[in-house]
Amino acid sequence: MPKSAAKHSAESLKPSPPPLLPADSEDSQLTLRLREYLKFEDIALVWSAYRFSAAAHEGQMRKSGEPYITHPVSVACILAELHMDVPTLIAALLHDVVEDTGVTKQEVSEQFGKQVAELVDGLSKLDKIEFQSATQAQAENFRKMLLAMSQDVRVILVKLADRLHNMSTLDVMRPEKQRTIARETLEIYAPIANRLGLNAIYQQLEDLSFKYLYPMRYGVISKAILAARGNRKEVVGKILDSLKHRLEEMHIDADITGREKHLYSIYKKMTGKTVTFSQIYDIYGFRVIVKDLPTCYLALGVLHGLYKPIPGKFKDYIAIPKANGYQSLHTTLFGPFGTPIEVQIRSSEMHNIADAGVAAHWLYKTTDAHLTALQQQTHQWLQRLLDIQSESADSLEFLEHFKVDLFPDEVYVFTPKGKIMALPKGATAVDFAYAVHTDIGNRCVAVKINQELAPLRTELHNGDHVEIITAAHSHPNPAWLNYVASGKARAHIRHFLKAMQSSESAHLGERMLNQAVRALHADPATINDTHWQKLLRDYNAKNKEEILTDIGLGKRLNVMVAHQLLAMGEEPFEGQAKQNNKQLGTITIRGSEGMAVQFAQCCRPIPGDPILGFINKDKGLVIHTHDCPAIRKFRVDPEKWLDVEWDPDSKRLFKVNLKLAAANQRGMLAKIAAAIADAGSNIDNVSMESDDSSYTNMHFTVQVENRAHLAELMRRLRKIPDVVRINRVKGAGAEQRIQ
Repeated sequence: MPKSAAKHSAESLKPSPPPLLPADSEDSQLTLRLREYLKFEDIALVWSAYRFSAAAHEGQMRKSGEPYITHPVSVACILAELHMDVPTLIAALLHDVVEDTGVTKQEVSEQFGKQVAELVDGLSKLDKIEFQSATQAQAENFRKMLLAMSQDVRVILVKLADRLHNMSTLDVMRPEKQRTIARETLEIYAPIANRLGLNAIYQQLEDLSFKYLYPMRYGVISKAILAARGNRKEVVGKILDSLKHRLEEMHIDADITGREKHLYSIYKKMTGKTVTFSQIYDIYGFRVIVKDLPTCYLALGVLHGLYKPIPGKFKDYIAIPKANGYQSLHTTLFGPFGTPIEVQIRSSEMHNIADAGVAAHWLYKTTDAHLTALQQQTHQWLQRLLDIQSESADSLEFLEHFKVDLFPDEVYVFTPKGKIMALPKGATAVDFAYAVHTDIGNRCVAVKINQELAPLRTELHNGDHVEIITAAHSHPNPAWLNYVASGKARAHIRHFLKAMQSSESAHLGERMLNQAVRALHADPATINDTHWQKLLRDYNAKNKEEILTDIGLGKRLNVMVAHQLLAMGEEPFEGQAKQNNKQLGTITIRGSEGMAVQFAQCCRPIPGDPILGFINKDKGLVIHTHDCPAIRKFRVDPEKWLDVEWDPDSKRLFKVNLKLAAANQRGMLAKIAAAIADAGSNIDNVSMESDDSSYTNMHFTVQVENRAHLAELMRRLRKIPDVVRINRVKGAGAEQRIQ
């Protein structure tokens, strides 16, 4: 980088007229856009940043062969169209200088202020996102983007403009690189633009991504639209004239324009509804812009009087705005020749927000800034993503939750106090509970939907009144992950379950370690903090709980940890010969250990069964019956097994599989269910299979306390005259892997 840029003097920041430039240059276009809304002094500041950036990038070229400075100028032009403030424009011009030249953040701060320096720094951290091939690295960079974005949303606005210009100049890249960048844009950047209400940028990003991901489909639809313009020109013109004439008759001042759906939205409609291009009649729509909100509804009534509305095709996004702040009335009418007409009606202010979104009137951080409703919604969304980021265990998991939140076809429901809440399409009562508050989600046990009790997995619909019922000692159920639709709910449930599993595994690990220490003829009480500190350094572990959790989860052998702890004492430990798990005594299984101890699905052990414990990495201690077919080939590895026994005072219920053959008669299932209930057992699952004979095979999963309880249950079932055979099923899942 030339020294002139690094030593850029403060004299250049004094107001001076913008340089005279060729009329067709990007720089001239930037000047024209700046003059639309900035003062002379502000334009001078922007041009001082241009000169600084041009000097820093001197000699650098883009892959297209153009001077590199054309890129930041183009990014600034895009943002100038949104009428962004001066610091944002300066950051756009400087967004690559820290990453690609010798300029430092400190130099930027000295020349243009701390605010600009922070924006540039936030953008510099994101540069590696663009062409990252490794999924894990890409995901980690998106975490960085979120953090920068949560501090100042202008960071992502500049990044979106940067991505838009890069997409428009993607022709010079290799086809594989084009597809990689286009897919990333379609999956992440376009949805972010949509979520922030930047409609124009959102549509351009989608169309450009479509062009490079599916070039042939893009070309076919482009040609079809060009042909349709000529074929439908007369119809569109007639409809436009009739709309204008009727509104003028009713003395409603309106600006009416025809609009064409963008290419990717047409493609999505074709693939989503499996229709051909010729079957899509709403390629063209009409936009009616009036002066204020009341006139929107007046215009709606007039148009419904002109053409009949299609039932079920009216949406009021004014009363209930979209999450990105979008407001408009949408209606579909029966037009002439039976052609459906899509019409959007909105005020001028709503139109500005629909095009520019959060950039339309973003108030930046000041001591007395009053946030608009849109800004509050954007702030809440960013905070929600921050919550997801803090709850996610790793970057890939965060990216998964992030993508879920970026595609919210919204459902609007009401709280008991009448507040409207927007949730992703397919959201259930559990999603609603977490949207209200994390504690409500963690403790929910039931839900009332429209004043009627319903299961927590019930999918919510527009207009539902939802009331969550909680219990103080309730906690998330792993099954919830199968039907939640929001990233926030999924992240909080996983975080809670992992924390609970970690705690339970640490308790189990401590018991296993103590038994290993005793088997080595030592007292666990003799192991002090000094021993643990030395071990933590050797293992590079954060704390004692981490090692105990690893033992409980089977990631570390208790014998090895016991050896190393005892070897770190001041006196040499005698008898450090090789030991194995069979010398460690027996671990007592209470049945209340939670997720740290799991009971194998293949054999479903119950108290009274002879059992063995298998150390399974990540799952912890898995309990099998000693004769389970699934474990035969693994019993040759004694280091993975522990001797376990049942606690005689265990009071919980355990699941067991039963198979019955009974006469194929009316009421037979009811008789069997009654006998099971009379025996003090519960039915967890039931299925039946019939081979068209006079008998039916029934498969039950029932809950019992122990083998004695099971024996009593089976005696009662055998007393039913039409039950001809009953036996306990073991080894049904023997083919499943257990490691």
